[in-house]
Amino acid sequence: MEAQSSSGPLLSRKRRREGSNGEPEDGERLGKIPRCTVGLKHPAPFADELEPAEGKPYKRVSMEEAQRGTPPDRPVRVYADGIFDVFHSGHARALMQAKCLFPNTHLIVGVCSDDLTHKYKGFTVMNEDERYDAVTHCRYVDEVVRNAPWTLTPEFLTKHRIDFVAHDDIPYSSAGSDDVYQHIKEAGMFAPTQRTEGISTSDIITRIVRDYDVYVRRNLQRGYTAKELNVSFINEKKYHLQERVDKVKRKVRDVEEKSKEFVQKVEEKSIDLIQKWEEKSREFIGNFLQMFGPEGALKHMLKEGKGRMLQAISPRHSPSSSPTHDERSPSPTFRLPFFTKTSLSPSPLPDHSGARGYPISEDDDEDDDEN
Repeated sequence: MEAQSSSGPLLSRKRRREGSNGEPEDGERLGKIPRCTVGLKHPAPFADELEPAEGKPYKRVSMEEAQRGTPPDRPVRVYADGIFDVFHSGHARALMQAKCLFPNTHLIVGVCSDDLTHKYKGFTVMNEDERYDAVTHCRYVDEVVRNAPWTLTPEFLTKHRIDFVAHDDIPYSSAGSDDVYQHIKEAGMFAPTQRTEGISTSDIITRIVRDYDVYVRRNLQRGYTAKELNVSFINEKKYHLQERVDKVKRKVRDVEEKSKEFVQKVEEKSIDLIQKWEEKSREFIGNFLQMFGPEGALKHMLKEGKGRMLQAISPRHSPSSSPTHDERSPSPTFRLPFFTKTSLSPSPLPDHSGARGYPISEDDDEDDDEN
C-alpha cells in the first residue's frame, strides 16, 4: 500500500492531463515521458484480506466534490465489476478510465465467481482463480473483491464504502433485468466509461473457433497430446499429414522464390553483359572504321607514303624562274695564244659512261654552222 500512496501524485498529474476516457485532451502536446522507476511492486490486495473499516465513519461524496478533488486521506472509492475472462487490453483500458475519473481515486474491482458466471453468462476460458490473479496485476487496480455479486445491492455498496460505480453506458441486460445498473444510475452513483472497439473476450474466442485447425496443429507441434486437445486419433493423423504437406509446400515455395531470385540475378547480369558487349562492339567498330574506313587513317598513310615514293623516284623539275637555252650566256672558251683554231687537234677524253668522245664547245658548234 505504501507503493500505491507514493505513486498517487504521479497518477494525479496524469489524470489532469487526460480526458474522461483516459485519452489526451485536444490541444495537449504529446511529448516524451521521462524515465521513472516509481510504480507498484506488488499485486493489488483482496478486499477480504484488508482490515475492516466498519468503525470508521463513512459518508458518500457528491459528483461535484469528487471532480473538484478530495483530501489525500479520503479518496473517491470507485467500483468496477466484470468477468475479466482472457484479460486483454480492453479490460485494462476500462479500468484505466475508471481510475482516471477523479483526481484522487481508489479503484475497487469486483470479479464474479465461476458458478455465478456460468449461470448468467456462460462458460469461461479461465477459471476464477486465474481471473482474480489477472486483475490483481493490473496497474490501475487498488483492491479486488472476489466472488462479486451479479447485481449490486445497497448492503454491498455500504460494506465496501463505494461512492461511484464505473461501467460503460450501454444497458446491460441480465438476470431478468433490462439493465442491472439502472438503480445505480437513478441513485446518481453511475460514472460512465467507454468500450474499446475491436477487442473483447468474445472476439478472441471467435478467432480461436474460426481457426480451430490452425491452433490444434500449432499445439500438436509444441508437444501437446491429442488427448489433451480432445482430438481423435484420425484427426490427429490428419493434422500431422496436413502439417507435412504444408512443410512440402513451404519448401517448394522457398525453392520457387530462390529460383526466381536466381533467374532475376542472371537476367540482371546478362543485361549488364549485353550492355557492356554493345558498348565494346560499338567502340571496336568505331575504331575499325577510323583506321580502315573510306576516310580512315590507313588511307591517308598510304597516300602519304605513295607521294613520298613518287617524289623520291621522279627527277626534279627546273624552277620556273630559270633562264631558257637561248637566253643562257655562252660558256667561256679558253684558247692558248700559240695555238690556232685549225691546228687544234682534238684529243680523246675519258667518259664516265665508258665511251670515248671529244669536248665540244658552243663556239665550235657555231663554226660548224657557218661552214
